[in-house]
Amino acid sequence: MSETTATTQPTIHPIPEGLAERASLLGGPEGLLTDEQIADFVTEQLAGTDYEGKSVCVIIPDGTRSMPLPKVLPAIHDALAGRATSVTALIALGTHAAMSEGAIDTLLGCTERGAQATYPEWTVVNHAWDDPDQIADLGEISAERIGELTGGLLTDVPMRVQINKLCVESDVNLIVGPVFPHEVVGFSGGNKYFFPGCSVHDVIDISHWVGALITASRIIGALGITPVRQLVDAASDLIDAEKYCFTMDVKEGGADLGAIAYGDPQAAWAACAKISALTHITYVDKPYQRIVALVPEMYDDMWTGAKGFYKSEPVCADGGEVIIYAPHITEVAAMHPGIRDIGYHNIEYFTKQWDRFKDHPWGELAHSTHVTGLGTYDPETGVEEQRVNRYFATSISREECEAHNVLYMDPATLDLEALREDPDTLVIDHAGEVLFRLAAERDGAADHDGATEQGR
Repeated sequence: MSETTATTQPTIHPIPEGLAERASLLGGPEGLLTDEQIADFVTEQLAGTDYEGKSVCVIIPDGTRSMPLPKVLPAIHDALAGRATSVTALIALGTHAAMSEGAIDTLLGCTERGAQATYPEWTVVNHAWDDPDQIADLGEISAERIGELTGGLLTDVPMRVQINKLCVESDVNLIVGPVFPHEVVGFSGGNKYFFPGCSVHDVIDISHWVGALITASRIIGALGITPVRQLVDAASDLIDAEKYCFTMDVKEGGADLGAIAYGDPQAAWAACAKISALTHITYVDKPYQRIVALVPEMYDDMWTGAKGFYKSEPVCADGGEVIIYAPHITEVAAMHPGIRDIGYHNIEYFTKQWDRFKDHPWGELAHSTHVTGLGTYDPETGVEEQRVNRYFATSISREECEAHNVLYMDPATLDLEALREDPDTLVIDHAGEVLFRLAAERDGAADHDGATEQGR
């Protein structure tokens, strides 16, 4: 990889004509679906698909994704009962920490009875990304092909495709998950639940690093087939099993659905990505000098809570500040202690010192740049400058913030109500789901598909 590949403008292909229409769709950008509508849709779609005598792997998000699973899973359970020979619900952790039994019960909406009683005959498991015995090897995508898929961003690195064995050994994979603007792939959902959701480091590192080279600021909320989406789809093509998907447009706060689609993973993703572009992007007329992102407790470390930065930084003025407000967060990344070794820096800091960092896990390098935003680095002087200043207003100590190259702020010093009254400050409640963009960018975003013209 050369220095010149950094911050390359991505080639984003329009969603192919007719792709979204291959999926069945209920709802849209306006209004809410009732529980009865959701259950009836799920039942109807699964009744029309052949699950008889087949083993099924139902792939679901973990607790860091806002989605009312209890509105969907019971209908799936009932629709597969007596038809599938076995059903395993696989929690797509990526490289997040495994969920406890209590957390799983909360996720599935079965805190009173427990998962086993609520979903009899199902097995619910965490994706064991750190257990080699649970991983299947699907082969390698050549460096030449990676170069084609990434538009030349990476040309000398092959990608080993490995995934949880359950996705390979089951007859059918059924993905169930939301679609949101995403800092690596453009819009989440669909095949992304396989890679990185149920995969291991090679695909995770390469895909996230490609997103970092483009930069989160440029790729997040890009509606279309991004280079990272192409990588994800190419890896998913190697799974020799039937693949279906329920995608959802989740209303702010995560308690309700505005739309649900069903079909193959690419079609279902396309159907809801077009809707998410209308419901999860808020356009503002001017950049703000200060942004305070109130991160909800569903994000329990900065590895996940940093979404509050990704989705607000695009509307921060040059030289302004983004404050990640999360007093409940006590650590940066328990599963990724290597972040402390490298600290938080912009993309040029790494690409212009590539020999120094090339052997560090690329997923951690990517995360570092995502939480820093755009900036410059001069290798001659060693001076790094950021476009915006970002603060951790958390329970992470000043010393730890400094060790991670992050500005510290005591959350107790912030008067949130006063800040809400300041015209130069944007306070974002439940930060991490809705993407903020400048209204001036709206027409450019619409060029990819036309779906973002209305916005919020």
